[in-house]
Amino acid sequence: MVTGFLTGFFLGLSLIIAIGPQNTFLIRQGILGQHVFIIALFCSVSDSILIIIGVAGISLFLNNIDIETSNWLFGLSSIWLAGYGIIRLVSVFKSNEKLHIEITTSKKILPTLTAISILTFLNPHVYLDTMVLIGSVSQQFSDEDKFAFAFGASTASFIFFFSLAYGAKLLAPILQNPTSWRFLDSIVSAVMFTLAIKMAFAGNWL
Repeated sequence: MVTGFLTGFFLGLSLIIAIGPQNTFLIRQGILGQHVFIIALFCSVSDSILIIIGVAGISLFLNNIDIETSNWLFGLSSIWLAGYGIIRLVSVFKSNEKLHIEITTSKKILPTLTAISILTFLNPHVYLDTMVLIGSVSQQFSDEDKFAFAFGASTASFIFFFSLAYGAKLLAPILQNPTSWRFLDSIVSAVMFTLAIKMAFAGNWL
């Protein structure tokens, strides 16, 4: 169960450590000190729900297909992970990405929740990452290990979003430095390549 938990945790963490509209919005709320707990909780719960749907849904799907098809899905997931790792590796050497936060007048809770809902659920990447990719990787585990994997990925979401929200004032200056993002990209790349190899073995591609 420990292996499943750690695999889910590091995969989940790797997929959400990136500059994007949702994370930028969360940091902004943290800096403003407005609705921090509610927004962090919303992001964490939303991610967890999508992860659970992905793990459960892919499991039901794979239960109805043969082993050969399942191996092909593992192989495709391995290629996807490796491709993501290559993108992050390229960013280590070429990216000058940094965080840009626009501080404006804070909004009331309902408009704020509406904004974060749009940023979360209208982003196609959130479905690809949580429901498809995490769901696919979970299939190398079974029974309790699969539960531990989903729990690990969900735990990563809670830790990341709450740390980002409440540590925003400390993190913002660091995340405005491209070197910090290169360091994070190198870690994410290593995790992705490791998982890609594991998926390739699970699908008998290696």
